[in-house]
Amino acid sequence: MKLTFIIDPIGKLDPTHDTSVALMEAADRLGHQVWITQAEKLSVVGGEAWAFVQQVKLVPVQLQDGRWVAQPDWYQLGNVEFQPLGEMDAVFMRTDPPADVAYFYATYILDCLDPAKTLVVNSPSGLRNANEKMFALQFARWMTETIVSRDKVVIRQFVETHGAAVLKPLGGKGGEGILFLTPDDRNFNSLIEVSTGRAREPLMIQKFLPAATDGDKRIILLDGKPIGAVNRIPTGKEFRGNMAVGGRSEKVDITDREYQMCAEIAPKLQAAGLYFVGIDTIGGYLTEINVTSPTGIREIDRFNNVSLGQSVMEWLVARK
Repeated sequence: MKLTFIIDPIGKLDPTHDTSVALMEAADRLGHQVWITQAEKLSVVGGEAWAFVQQVKLVPVQLQDGRWVAQPDWYQLGNVEFQPLGEMDAVFMRTDPPADVAYFYATYILDCLDPAKTLVVNSPSGLRNANEKMFALQFARWMTETIVSRDKVVIRQFVETHGAAVLKPLGGKGGEGILFLTPDDRNFNSLIEVSTGRAREPLMIQKFLPAATDGDKRIILLDGKPIGAVNRIPTGKEFRGNMAVGGRSEKVDITDREYQMCAEIAPKLQAAGLYFVGIDTIGGYLTEINVTSPTGIREIDRFNNVSLGQSVMEWLVARK
């Protein structure tokens, strides 16, 4: 197969951690053509989606003393070519958030692809419609107490009711901008003003779950089916478990409750064309549904001696 990955600049990716690299590496190892591009390199010509692409060959990471190790020159790039993306068997949209205006324009360009010929993972319309915080609210019975607001009075009332809460920007990633808030915080009003851009943007506010100290679990779903999980544990004085802010990863199992949760979420993911998804849980409660560029498979592979990247490629071949 011929595959294109829309990613952030490849030189900025961490091959020992980034899921995009793990997916490309698996595809390359299985003999598929792997091409890369960036969202700003997409165009529409003659009503079709085109992009400046480069073929990439990868040197696989190696597991040494329980850690992934990459070669200094872990990728080699071919010449830049301007190609119609409709000639690809699949396009993986893996640009990191924020899902801003430029991101949405890129998904509109991908709408020009014929889904009968080129599968986009994840679906452009699904990416537009499934904000990673708001989408979870469709499954509110699996969540802890949660509100979305930009109003200081509403937010204060919620925090006072629950004693402590976590504030999340709706467009953030990797734990960026997440705040722990108590009603007696002397910076309460200022934190709300800064986080909402002076009431221009709403926030998600969730009751703080003490179980967060035991970890924030990432569960990877492929076409609605859970295929692996990893626990992210806060370190030092940090209350966030995200690996992007220093969280420590550990092996973890998926609970019966979480399997039930995934089974309820799966039909909506499949209907929206959201094939590769990461859901986050704390203490068995759903907190987010990540659809843009979910990560975690390097850690799952390391703890469980598997290759989720290969599983994704095998699923793709079977689907095609």
